[in-house]
Amino acid sequence: MLALDVLWWSVLAHATNRGWGRAFLAIFMLAQIIGFIWLIVGRLFQIGWDKWLPKFAVSAVFIWHFIGLGLFSLFGIALVPVLLVQKIVTHPRADRHLENQTNYTRRDFLGAAAAIAPALLTFSLTGIALRQLNHFRVRRFVVSLRDLPRELDGTTIAHISDMHVGRFTSGRVLRDMVGAVNEMRADLVVLTGDLINDALSSLDEGITLVRGIDQRLGLFLIEGNHDLIENASEFERRVRASGIPFLLDESVVVTVRGVPVQLLGLSWTRHYGGNHDEEIARSVHALLQQRQPDVFPILLAHHPHAFDAAAAAGIPLTLSGHTHGGQLMLNEQLGFGPALFRYWSGLYTRGESKLIVSNGVGNWYPLRVNAPAELIHITLRRS
Repeated sequence: MLALDVLWWSVLAHATNRGWGRAFLAIFMLAQIIGFIWLIVGRLFQIGWDKWLPKFAVSAVFIWHFIGLGLFSLFGIALVPVLLVQKIVTHPRADRHLENQTNYTRRDFLGAAAAIAPALLTFSLTGIALRQLNHFRVRRFVVSLRDLPRELDGTTIAHISDMHVGRFTSGRVLRDMVGAVNEMRADLVVLTGDLINDALSSLDEGITLVRGIDQRLGLFLIEGNHDLIENASEFERRVRASGIPFLLDESVVVTVRGVPVQLLGLSWTRHYGGNHDEEIARSVHALLQQRQPDVFPILLAHHPHAFDAAAAAGIPLTLSGHTHGGQLMLNEQLGFGPALFRYWSGLYTRGESKLIVSNGVGNWYPLRVNAPAELIHITLRRS
């Protein structure tokens, strides 16, 4: 990305023939390069540099490097054949006087556009992102399950995922989230991973928020990949010490309306090579050894691909997150969601088994497109 920063700085500076334009471009590009380097340094040495800067500045660095550079590069690739054709068909002996009258003005305009385009794109998207960071929706599902015990018909679950307490998700929106969950008055509350964004310095705030959630019959937490970025063992130790029920490849049986319900909590599969889905399936199979016969089971798994093994084993309901609804989606079927995951948002069915994937209520990345932040409210029905 730093190489692309330098490349586009050079290309756009060459296209900009006014001193003010080059100065404006230089300020923007230098700020982005310095910001990106600090992002890398902060992650490597865990110094939390982003807490020293306003969200606008941090968001701009993320948006330029993860969207702006890509769009400019695609535009540049598409423009190459156009420029080649133009160079071939343009007569080399065109009238110089006409060129001075027209092309100079056009060159001026294109140079000014080249100077301001990166900043205009970045700051426009950053403004949209900052408005989104303080909003979420409550998405409601009625899930029909053939094997649901009759006494559990009408049971409600508040499903919270991907809070990402930290860089982009903090303050009022988290308090609003706790308030919205409490208003649900759900029978069960489950958190399916990524309580924090990455820094353990945010964990105390995350634990305090979870403790503020009302729980009628129980609240249970599993881990996600972001929870483990800085120090996996320390995250797990501190959550266990907090007293919050933490299912780490473990299960618990709770009584709901006089009927036992078994919650099975899958840990994050820490396998970075080969076939990650196969490792997830093995982890699911190992966890299901704890399954109790004649007890209604629910699987909590941060990664939604656990659903394949769960459905094959006859688990009626799996709750997941991780995908952020695809984060950047052109529509419900086009975007990063289907490009990266088999299941990315909403309700899925395989045989008699159901999966609900939450878009997540927090943010690791500031901008969402057609993938709004959300809390999930589930009502179980016997089919």
